[in-house]
Amino acid sequence: MGTATVLAGIAAGVVATIWVYLVAAHGRFFLTGPRLPVPARSATAAPLPALAIVVPARDEARLLPTTLPTLTGQTYPGPLRVVVVDDCSTDGTAQAAGATDGVQVIRGVPTPAGWAGKVWALRQGADAVDATAAADAADADYLLFTDADIAHPRGSLEALVDLAERERLDLVSLMARLHCRSLAERLLVPAFVYFFAQLYPFRRVGSVRHRTAAAAGGCLLVRRRALVDAGGLDAVHDKLIDDVAIGRLIKRSGGRLWLGYTTSVRSVRVYPAIRDIWRMVTRSAWVQLRRSWLLLAGAVAGLLLVYAAPVVLTVLAHGPARWLAATAWVLMTLSYVPVLRLYGRSPLWALTLPAVSLAYLAMTVHSAVIGGSAWKGRQAAPVMAAGRVTGHAGAASPDRCPPG
Repeated sequence: MGTATVLAGIAAGVVATIWVYLVAAHGRFFLTGPRLPVPARSATAAPLPALAIVVPARDEARLLPTTLPTLTGQTYPGPLRVVVVDDCSTDGTAQAAGATDGVQVIRGVPTPAGWAGKVWALRQGADAVDATAAADAADADYLLFTDADIAHPRGSLEALVDLAERERLDLVSLMARLHCRSLAERLLVPAFVYFFAQLYPFRRVGSVRHRTAAAAGGCLLVRRRALVDAGGLDAVHDKLIDDVAIGRLIKRSGGRLWLGYTTSVRSVRVYPAIRDIWRMVTRSAWVQLRRSWLLLAGAVAGLLLVYAAPVVLTVLAHGPARWLAATAWVLMTLSYVPVLRLYGRSPLWALTLPAVSLAYLAMTVHSAVIGGSAWKGRQAAPVMAAGRVTGHAGAASPDRCPPG
């Protein structure tokens, strides 16, 4: 038996073991659950706690007329406020937001030193909620952070808060259904969701027995008191991947999380070409790797081993090595089918997963080469000589908003 045959057998055994573990013991990451339950409330039930919605918006004038009415038109059985933070937009975002009745528009101020742009926008929205609550002597019990491109079906806000109240959860988040019509979207969007769930298995996020913590920023409901007790948004002021950071913050402070799928809360943002999704991924991939070349090398090796090796060994190896690799390939393919079904795609698309994984590998490497990006092209503002910001607008701030 030659050295190549032995090495192929070892490699095939490793990849088969990896896929058996992923399918059997990795939090059932590939199943598209949990799902948000329908509220079991009677018509005479007491009102739900006060909810304030914060929408950070930077150059979103085109999408807000579609998404904001889905928030203001909710039949939420309790006090409800909608706050849009216009984060130094250049396209009339504030005017577009103000055209929707029932929306409070906050003109954002420049990002202080050391803060990530989106987190600062969220902070300004939360401060506006607090200011109004102090004037009315009525606090918002929950904050919903939702992106400007997310449309919410009627009743979804009630379902989110109802679940949090019934299960005594401190954070409830939904992976919004991304737009998936163009060829680029059909090829890459389901895999984006699949990889996210593999990194942060939703059931482990919701388990107090596991340290895994995450959230999906498109729809993130947080109990106000839990956020304050954990340190508030100041504690994640420099985090570019803000949703995962908030999830970790709440869980590490003893809070309970829930992360689930939905087909009704959806993104209306369109990614017509591969380059559009490429930009979305490269924005945060390098940050996700903590800007570590060692972690990048591990990610590249891991993607090649987990997704490319089963195919290569099935084609080139012989004997038991081929069958072990083929087993891994079959498990990989079958694990992708539930997410494809969630997005209305044929199971045959699962055969593209190895190639798609290589595309995401290329995006990750490109993110490292260009140094990543941030929300709407923003990096976290550098800490200046004045020191770390204390959380007040204007402290160690640039003179004006960065150009769009």
